[in-house]
Amino acid sequence: MDRIDIRILQALQRDGRISNQQLATEVGISPAACWRRMKALEDSGVIERYTALLNRDKVNLKLCAFIHITLARHVRESTAEFEAAVRQRPEVMECFVTTGEADFILRVVTENIATFDAFLEGFLFSIPWISQIKSNIALREIKLETALPLDQGQS
Repeated sequence: MDRIDIRILQALQRDGRISNQQLATEVGISPAACWRRMKALEDSGVIERYTALLNRDKVNLKLCAFIHITLARHVRESTAEFEAAVRQRPEVMECFVTTGEADFILRVVTENIATFDAFLEGFLFSIPWISQIKSNIALREIKLETALPLDQGQS
């Protein structure tokens, strides 16, 4: 990727609905060249998909929790089954395998504490391979970025 590709990606991260003409003007290339570069970025998997970012409060998903999960046994079967189960849950926005005290960290969004409790009781507490669950409820969101910092170390 060269500097123009990075500028295209930065612009798309700000506004995924920008027209090809506007994008080409912004990055200083022809619309045809811009389209070819975007197509190459899509085909190579650099651009995975386009999406809309929603305001959680306005769609009534006011509770955000971070759940630290420790598995009872670290065997491929239990890990794979846990990961497959988590992928099926729409409340789970992100799931990371981590080092340290927890094996996994989940970011979960729900309507309120009652729906969060139902998620815990109806889903997580029923998974036999989990030995420990620790939850942290977010009180305020200070920063949430979706754009990757593509120009780090470049001046």
